[in-house]
Amino acid sequence: MGSEIPKQFLLLNGKAIILHTIDKFKQALPQARLVLVLPKDEVQRWNNLTKESPYAEIEIAIGGKSRFDSVKAGLELIDEGLVAVHDAVRPLVSKKTIQNAFKTAAEKDSAIPVSPLKDSIRKVEGENSKSLNRSEYVLVQTPQCFKFSLLKEAYNQEFSDSFTDDASVFEAAGNAVAIFEGNTSNIKITSPEDLKVAEVLLKSFN
Repeated sequence: MGSEIPKQFLLLNGKAIILHTIDKFKQALPQARLVLVLPKDEVQRWNNLTKESPYAEIEIAIGGKSRFDSVKAGLELIDEGLVAVHDAVRPLVSKKTIQNAFKTAAEKDSAIPVSPLKDSIRKVEGENSKSLNRSEYVLVQTPQCFKFSLLKEAYNQEFSDSFTDDASVFEAAGNAVAIFEGNTSNIKITSPEDLKVAEVLLKSFN
């Protein structure tokens, strides 16, 4: 992003990205318990941002060096039910996607939102490449929702470089991963260009 401020604290239409994201979950699942995982050095920034507001009541877990360690830390504060893990910088997740994640996980023990590929794709093999059938591939989003006991057990594995998200950890433990259609606007804000797109999309939603 090229900013000294962590991405989740950057302003999106005048409000921190992370607050937009939290609002989506509060709207979709008002009774859900929220746990926010933050780097230790960013807890004070969060406290300053949320002072004397309802956001200040959200439980905080201290993250680790990797996503794997951070999710594992968050799971330590949970003990049962269904748990969804979501990227703080995906503030455009829809209410329907969140609700469908929990509904699907309740039936199948896991639920991963995906969206179809729009562009042609090629596999690079050394100096050559070959065309692939894009209909056989999907883009993976969050929230990724699971039966808590199974995800907790999966995170007891040793870390592997193949763990790119929670679904890959869950699958490596021998569990099946169920997918469902997410919302295409559920982009992950990782660059200045993404932030501009999110501003336009957010305005169109309001």
